[in-house]
Amino acid sequence: MMKYQYDLFVIGAGSGGVRAARMSAGFGAKVAIAEDRYLGGTCVNVGCVPKKLLVYASHFGEEFETARGFGWKVGNIRFDWRHLIENKNTEIKRLNGVYQKVLDSNGVTTIIGRATLVDNNTVRINGEDITAERILISTGGWPSVPDFPGKEHVITSNEAFFLDTLPDRIIIVGGGYIAVEFAGIFHGMGVDTTLVYRGPLFLRGFDHDLREILSEEMRKKGIKLEFNTNIKGIDKNDDGYTAHLTNQQSLFTDLIMYATGRRPNTSNIGLEKTDVKLNDDGAIVVNDKYQSTDPSIYAIGDVTDRINLTPVAIAEGIALAKSLFGNQPAKVDYSGIPTCIFSQPNLGTVGLTEEEAREKYGEIEIYKTRFTPMKLSLTDSNEKTFMKLIVDRKSDRVVGAHMIGPDAGEIIQGIAIAIKAGATKAIFDATIGIHPTAAEEFVTMRESVGE
Repeated sequence: MMKYQYDLFVIGAGSGGVRAARMSAGFGAKVAIAEDRYLGGTCVNVGCVPKKLLVYASHFGEEFETARGFGWKVGNIRFDWRHLIENKNTEIKRLNGVYQKVLDSNGVTTIIGRATLVDNNTVRINGEDITAERILISTGGWPSVPDFPGKEHVITSNEAFFLDTLPDRIIIVGGGYIAVEFAGIFHGMGVDTTLVYRGPLFLRGFDHDLREILSEEMRKKGIKLEFNTNIKGIDKNDDGYTAHLTNQQSLFTDLIMYATGRRPNTSNIGLEKTDVKLNDDGAIVVNDKYQSTDPSIYAIGDVTDRINLTPVAIAEGIALAKSLFGNQPAKVDYSGIPTCIFSQPNLGTVGLTEEEAREKYGEIEIYKTRFTPMKLSLTDSNEKTFMKLIVDRKSDRVVGAHMIGPDAGEIIQGIAIAIKAGATKAIFDATIGIHPTAAEEFVTMRESVGE
């Protein structure tokens, strides 16, 4: 029997890869992990963490205005972009160190460099060939920009985190999480912001009420939304750029950011030297054990392009480690996964959309409420909070919960536990609310608005 140098070699030290590596090592496996960019992957470096820090920063302008209604005399306000980015970079560097300590303390060998596959049990990195009984690919995804005249003038979210200066005007192209969140970020920092999306309404796949109401709230804040159009070409000018749209408009701006999707990071890592199969989008095809079509090679996270969320990649890493080395066969339950878009206002959701529930259950009850948050009652703000529950009429189970408003993600996380546990509407109704909060509305909605 061939002797391998490692039981598991992980390519990609993002959230999923690091979790799989350290847990596998904790079960007694000999593990190495390779990373050619930054420990923590997209989430820690150019994703969830720095984005949330920028979201916090972008809220303060509105918070200062809100404070006036409560008697605070706010003086001249000045925002320093460079100071924010420097502090953000310091925090990310600290987190990189935390990831390194976690790996070290669990006995995982960390190798900095680009790892490529030589065959299904061998990885080449920094000129050295290393063998492993199993190889895990957790290389994540990478921003994708379509080809069109002037493509070279645009940035992606990767570059947005490191801009030297804040633009006066920006066009953001896309209709998903990243586009919507960055529209709120830049607008909140005082940038004249336009979001361009080729479809009739952004956030395809989310509940239709959420999509419509969020677009309304964003427009109320002053974010310009251009739907049913796209950029067909970009010209560089002396003082910025001109974006030519398919609806015959021409928009002038200082910066254009594309958030039109991410592709699995499977190029140039040697997969062609193995029996690993990719789907049409370049994602690694895996079974329910995260095993690819090459038995010794596994994949988790965004590189499989299934549910591209950091907590999902972590859960997959845990399940894989338990199954391979912990003698605890495990699988991830992909139903009822909550998620939040850190838009302005926030959007949180768990369970089925109204459209999905109608298709699955037929007869459903819908509960909705829309109101002014108490925090804004002493201000001139016209922002509204929206909440929605979807109930299967036959079983009385709550099968979907959706919210737009402050702290939607924090609130929906708790609601997600109830839905995962199979809570009925009767249980929601019997639960005493915390008063006065927005969250209590989820247990005080009594009148169905439709079926």
